Amino acid sequence: MPTHPQTPATESVVDLLGMLAYGELVAFDRVAVDARLAPDLRRRAQLSTMAAAEIDNYRRLVARITELGADPQEAMRPFVDVIDAFHDSTKPRNWLEGLVKAYVGDGIADDFFREVAGLLEPDDRQLVLEVLHSDNEFAVAEITGAIADNPAVANRLALWARRLVGEALSQAQRVAAEHDSLTMLIVQGTGDLTKVGELIKRLMQAHADRMTTVGLNN
Repeated sequence: MPTHPQTPATESVVDLLGMLAYGELVAFDRVAVDARLAPDLRRRAQLSTMAAAEIDNYRRLVARITELGADPQEAMRPFVDVIDAFHDSTKPRNWLEGLVKAYVGDGIADDFFREVAGLLEPDDRQLVLEVLHSDNEFAVAEITGAIADNPAVANRLALWARRLVGEALSQAQRVAAEHDSLTMLIVQGTGDLTKVGELIKRLMQAHADRMTTVGLNN
């Protein structure tokens, strides 16, 4: 007899929000640093504005974790090493690499959180969806413009994108191995263990589509 989706456990929701909150905190630091790589003040201001949005998202997530009766620092702590490891191993060397990292890395993470948001209760679902990066037009315009100006950069950026995906998948496997509550959130939410595999396929297809959009699918 097939199982039916269940209301997610508070522990699982706190873990999910804790991972997302630390990701937003790190994103603030990272985007602020990347802004200094900008070739002009207009682009620097654009990224600085994005950094401000990240810290606002962080505050909203911390507030919700507190509402759920958990300590935000403790909720984030289990994800510090894995998220830091990803960023430490994928430091961009220039403006374009920073944009590709945001486009690829944030894109994959956002796709995952968007999928899992559908398994949450309405208030938490809405919060998660609202803090995700809904606007990637800036990165798309910058990357495609750079390739149009100098097609030779496409190969280098495509290699960089593949490295980012490899590192992201490696750290995702680590999270899955170390945090059963997140896996159970997906299983309980869908009522079917096979749905985890289907979710991964959708994430990879979305990534492939993203690469095609900017001409990095070679």
